[in-house]
Amino acid sequence: MSKTWTVSELNRYIKGCFEENANLRQLVLSGEIANFKRHAPSGHCYFSLKDDKASITCVMWRSQVSRLTFTPANGMTVLVRGQVTVFERNGAYQLYVDRMLAEGAGALAIQFEELKQKLAKEGLFKTAADRRPIPTYPARVGLVTSETGAVIRDMLTVMRRRAPYVKILLAPATVQGPTGAASICAALDALYQRDDLDLIILARGGGSQEDLWNFNEEPVVRKIAASPVPIISAIGHETDVTLADFAADLRAGTPSIAAEQAVPNQADLQNSLQARRRALGQALLRDVRLARWRLDQTYRRPAFSQPEKILAPYAQALDERFMALDRGMKGVLDRADLALQKRIGPLVALNPLAVVARGFSIATDDSGQVISHPADLPVDKHFYLRFADGTIQARSLGPVPEEEGKDYHE
Repeated sequence: MSKTWTVSELNRYIKGCFEENANLRQLVLSGEIANFKRHAPSGHCYFSLKDDKASITCVMWRSQVSRLTFTPANGMTVLVRGQVTVFERNGAYQLYVDRMLAEGAGALAIQFEELKQKLAKEGLFKTAADRRPIPTYPARVGLVTSETGAVIRDMLTVMRRRAPYVKILLAPATVQGPTGAASICAALDALYQRDDLDLIILARGGGSQEDLWNFNEEPVVRKIAASPVPIISAIGHETDVTLADFAADLRAGTPSIAAEQAVPNQADLQNSLQARRRALGQALLRDVRLARWRLDQTYRRPAFSQPEKILAPYAQALDERFMALDRGMKGVLDRADLALQKRIGPLVALNPLAVVARGFSIATDDSGQVISHPADLPVDKHFYLRFADGTIQARSLGPVPEEEGKDYHE
């Protein structure tokens, strides 16, 4: 006898069968949204996805809803990816949606969005503040693209016409197919080894999303983000967007536009130089005229036209100070002369010549020593008598007795 199942056991078993089926674990489904509801408290979305013959119940949790780039609505055709499973409580199978894109998207688009969000979370994409400025006057530019085809020819034509002095280093790469990503990475690595490059351009012509997919592959995007110099992404046409564009420092609409943005226009530089030369000449002329006017104004000032008027007050002050100095010097000399006279008086009184001038004389020997005592003059000793107006030579006759001497003097 076969086993008797409960309803919950059956639903659980069927759910397991669904979840073990690889085809149902990760499938992409296209259809039209119907019965769309967003549960306000939880933020989860419940809806049906239908075509002209059938429909399936779908659930999208709030965490996946927050990643949507548009607002779903009834009647909108979308592409979803998710897992088919069974809701055990009522036995209904439904699709748990983890990705949703608007009409026209495909599996590559979902893959694109997933990788974009992953790399963005890692900070691999450059913000406006992170983007390095493109050099205004690069000397060497590295170019990664196919070495054949219209892209390389067009870019070289543009760059050589605009700036023939710029050296272009080509690192050829396969830009499409299964080996494209590895080839692009190898070409970039070869350029990264150099230290003389100012700029790198990564370029490819237009194509389908599949043709451009190499520039959405994770190794290529990481390699672009690691560039040691500013890098321009020029992939496809203006409407084509790749993940390489988000990692580059500048996105160009086309390879030809990238060539124009990479190097300055020689004609524009020449025109700019001419304009600056004219502006500099005019500025110098203005400065010369202004300097000449200032010189004229300065020359007209009294200091230059009538310098004596400036010097006159100083000359008068100098005369007054000279006269004051003269008076001061005379006063100093008078006071010094008076002090000198006061000191000369006593000296004159003590001068022996002054005594001689009053009728006295001074006796000296041959050596000029003054003879103070009679005993110092032996008989017949020669000596000298100095008078006020001259000196005579004398000879000693010997000392005179005190009384005789007194009579002699009388």
